[in-house]
Amino acid sequence: MIKKRAKVCTDECVACGCCVKVCPINAISIFRGIYAEVDGDLCVGCGKCATECPASVIILEEAV
Repeated sequence: MIKKRAKVCTDECVACGCCVKVCPINAISIFRGIYAEVDGDLCVGCGKCATECPASVIILEEAV
């Protein structure tokens, strides 16, 4: 199975915090009130954040 992790398009993120609220392992935080930031070491790639994002700026990508 290919491990995935969330990635935020920071240029388009509005820092609404919806992703932070649904992340089951607290791998996402809001950076300086500007955009969401994913801790790649914690993210398990469940996709809940991407599903919840109202701006559709979170994608799941293959972890390297």
